[in-house]
Amino acid sequence: MANEHPEGSIILDTVENVVGYLKQYSVWPTTFGLACCAIEMMAIVSPDTDISRFGGERFSATPRQADLMIVAGRVSQKMAPVVRQVYDQMAEPKWVISMGACASSGGMFNNYAIVQGVDHIVPVDVYLPGCPPRPQMLLNAVITLHQQIKGEHLFGSTRKAAARAAEEAALKAVPTHEMKGLLA
Repeated sequence: MANEHPEGSIILDTVENVVGYLKQYSVWPTTFGLACCAIEMMAIVSPDTDISRFGGERFSATPRQADLMIVAGRVSQKMAPVVRQVYDQMAEPKWVISMGACASSGGMFNNYAIVQGVDHIVPVDVYLPGCPPRPQMLLNAVITLHQQIKGEHLFGSTRKAAARAAEEAALKAVPTHEMKGLLA
């Protein structure tokens, strides 16, 4: 068969789609392992799950070189300002995966010492349930995040406005120490 494409053929696509494709496969995570979920998060670089197929094999030790924060485990009230500081130091655009029941909702720790969801501190893009979630589930969350990143608009993005609105709603929420509970 003859070559159906002429030599020097070109591929036509929009700049927005090309940038979305490049951004989705260049996500560098910073880890914030706080409890047992961190062990499962470390297993994502194993040959079984192999996150390097999706461009995320380089876990950054410094937030200034990362654009994805994976919060794995329960966040204490003392650790909450540190989580926020690391998030603020990350490069733009930035995303957050809340890994595990404790990071997403406080889990079984419904007390004054544990933040009842990391979304009270930073805007979360993907929630990963489980106690602890398996590495394959984290890989699926990364793939879900990739789909969100690819679909984002390059110009006129409303992501920052949505994150700001979610952050304001979280700040207006009732603090844990003022919650009355079911028996009050």
